[in-house]
Amino acid sequence: MRLYQSFFNENEHYVTPSEIIEFLYCKRFIYFMKCLGINQYEEKRYKVQKGRAMHNQKERINKDYLRKKLGVINKEISVPLISHHYRIKGKVDEVLELEDGTMAPLDYKFAEYKEKVYSTYKTQIVMYGLMIEEIYDKIVRKGYLVYCRNGYKVIEIEIDNKLKSKVQSYIQEYTDVLNGYFPNATKYKKRCTDCCYKNICIKK
Repeated sequence: MRLYQSFFNENEHYVTPSEIIEFLYCKRFIYFMKCLGINQYEEKRYKVQKGRAMHNQKERINKDYLRKKLGVINKEISVPLISHHYRIKGKVDEVLELEDGTMAPLDYKFAEYKEKVYSTYKTQIVMYGLMIEEIYDKIVRKGYLVYCRNGYKVIEIEIDNKLKSKVQSYIQEYTDVLNGYFPNATKYKKRCTDCCYKNICIKK
């Protein structure tokens, strides 16, 4: 894997799952951050700080634990990933090797499961799956989310061609914004209340 990543060109932009999540929450996030260079100071956000602390703790505690109920026979922790084909990169909490010969990403969420998996989380898992397939040359049919505020409840996500195509369209639209396209504001106006860009964003 190190040899594979040695071909990474730092001068080229590779989209991360976090950027896509922000993009889907409000597509103008990326315009303000990447096109205008205005930072959002996410480091000050409580959930971001708690989430990162939780990720670091799980790395120390779960190094040797295998989820045998899921058919896991091996795993890697805190794995940097990249896909040159899709021009995406990221770091997943765990890469799982399953007994049926396939692989799967697993990601911890400092969130509460409310009988529904948000599309942003599904998108993130699919992006990890695409990168795992390219790096390991193994099939990825599913991924897993661990909801830490529900006693570490594990939810399985099916990764099919429909989801993959949808993610590819998100990546293309993201690239259009990087090239200067000014997207529409989110239709969910409650999201604007706590937005750090609300004072400079055109409300339409």
